[in-house]
Amino acid sequence: MEINAVEFDKIAREVFAPVYPVIAEQIKHKTGIIRGTCLDIGCGGGYLGIAMAGITELDVYLFDASQEMLKIAAGNIAGRGLEQRIQTLPGDVHKIPLDDNSIDLVISRGSVFFWRDRQKAFQEIHRVLKPGGVAFIGGGFGTTALKEQITSVMEKRNNNWREKLKKNIGENAVEGFAETLRKAEISPFEIDRNEAGLWIIIRRESF
Repeated sequence: MEINAVEFDKIAREVFAPVYPVIAEQIKHKTGIIRGTCLDIGCGGGYLGIAMAGITELDVYLFDASQEMLKIAAGNIAGRGLEQRIQTLPGDVHKIPLDDNSIDLVISRGSVFFWRDRQKAFQEIHRVLKPGGVAFIGGGFGTTALKEQITSVMEKRNNNWREKLKKNIGENAVEGFAETLRKAEISPFEIDRNEAGLWIIIRRESF
């Protein structure tokens, strides 16, 4: 799916900016992973991965299929002086260019809804996770208040915003994701859906 990288980043910076530090804290608390290597899939401008680097000792790959988004992400890395800990990585979630058992934490906010083949993508994520590693993937907003704040802005840009939210993170989305994960033969997994959004948590079992 083609996106306008500049417009997409403008929305991320001007509308979604408050959610990234909140979600990063939630990921840190939920997974307990603060060291090793993190992969931020569909990173866009890199805001979630950069937020994770800011509160952990993780080295981070900002991974996206769009070279334009990665150029923006690279600028954000340089602007924060994080070149030693964060690098961009181009590629497709359906064929992640990383070794098996190489990543401690996989994160992604918003990109799962654009994946062409979710079953294949989840299998790839599971492949690159180290034993004991965790994936935290979905479409959360951090808090209910932030969700409503963003919705009030996005409804003015997109008349179908609430309908889109219902489809992506509504009650019916849970079973759809669960079925995909079962078909991918991924276990264990948890789907945490609440008023602030929906997250899929996959824990790679230790050998």
